[in-house]
Amino acid sequence: MKLASLRDGSRDGRLVLVSRDLTRYTVAGGIAPTLQRALDDWDLLRPRLEALAYDLELGAVPSERFREHQALSPLPRAYQWADGSAYVNHVALVRKARGAEMPESFWTDPLMYQGGSDSFLPPRAPIRMASETWGIDLEGEVAVITGDVPMGVDVEAAGKAIRLVMLVNDVSLRNLIPAELAKGFGFFQSKPSSAFSPVAVTPDELADAWDGGRLHRPLSVELNGAPFGLADAGTDMTFDFPTLVAHAAKTRPLGAGTIIGSGTVSNRGADGGPGRAIAVGGVGYSCLAELRMVETILSGAPKTSFLRFGDTVRIEMKDAQGHSIFGAIEQVVEETDAAAG
Repeated sequence: MKLASLRDGSRDGRLVLVSRDLTRYTVAGGIAPTLQRALDDWDLLRPRLEALAYDLELGAVPSERFREHQALSPLPRAYQWADGSAYVNHVALVRKARGAEMPESFWTDPLMYQGGSDSFLPPRAPIRMASETWGIDLEGEVAVITGDVPMGVDVEAAGKAIRLVMLVNDVSLRNLIPAELAKGFGFFQSKPSSAFSPVAVTPDELADAWDGGRLHRPLSVELNGAPFGLADAGTDMTFDFPTLVAHAAKTRPLGAGTIIGSGTVSNRGADGGPGRAIAVGGVGYSCLAELRMVETILSGAPKTSFLRFGDTVRIEMKDAQGHSIFGAIEQVVEETDAAAG
């Protein structure tokens, strides 16, 4: 199934089922008014949603044209958004660029932070910031939405709690991060609202691309219409999603509708070293910070700037036939008055 939340004037949108080719939708309000409501009673409501999705594919129910710009993030707000850093290659590059050793534990114990979840951006909404000096960056990621997860769950049971998969642009303000981390309390102002793909899909919809814990497809990232990244989300993912979910639930239960992110998708180079840009035969990058790290490692200083006002970011994933799976996150960076918000 493919599910979306369409604008209807409410905070949480209205739940719809979307056709596999992303061209049509049918309203699911007779089953659940919102995605959160469906997740709260997933075992009961999933068969009814699946039946509606089947009828949509057959053309047996009323449907309308699906337009991605009308979609909110699948969960426009969530009870919890926890983002991991499953691609340790990305972490290693960050630390290498600043001359810091990486603790060995980073390969066995996932990094994770709790982000703001009360105001996710729609996938076609602008990224509005007051200053370019904050170091505005994109971060292309994959995320899962869980059902209820008991505290202390093991990895196998955590995997069974994964309900949906989607994409993320986890916007970061790189130049605000160092001062925040120096305080010892982690991210806050440096992690503004994230945006998620127009649709979230059930793992079975991904067929062989989903192995139960990793999504094995390239994540396409474009910057101002030019290819920037095409890293495979299943490659170099040190911690799979069941491991990340179990990590998040070590000391607390997770409520239905919890979102767990993969962290920035990152692939090593063919020689095992830092990844290379697409222009020189590599798969590129899923964030500007990683490219800047590689530039620093190779030449002693970054050459590429962070996002500027007017820049456009597009994040998408296609199946083996070249069809979009989740729809596209496409956002323009705009200047806003800090006082106005």
